[in-house]
Amino acid sequence: MKGDRVEIVVDTGNGVSSYEIMAMKAGRRVEISTSRNVTEVVEVTRSGTPIRTARFLSARVIALVEHPASEPSADGSRPAGHEG
Repeated sequence: MKGDRVEIVVDTGNGVSSYEIMAMKAGRRVEISTSRNVTEVVEVTRSGTPIRTARFLSARVIALVEHPASEPSADGSRPAGHEG
């Protein structure tokens, strides 16, 4: 869903780096998968076509935080404090 984002914090050896993958258009979503020693974060379309991919060694990933898009309330307004 547009607005979904995943924040990844990775140990670089000299400190940490933070990366963010975000669903930029309507109908896109962010998927996370881990297999063997690689963590993969992908922005995909409705049909499953990958748009952007980020891959990290799982041993280096410190934090992986999912930030779902806020759902509008029944009257169509966004929750207080939501910008965008």
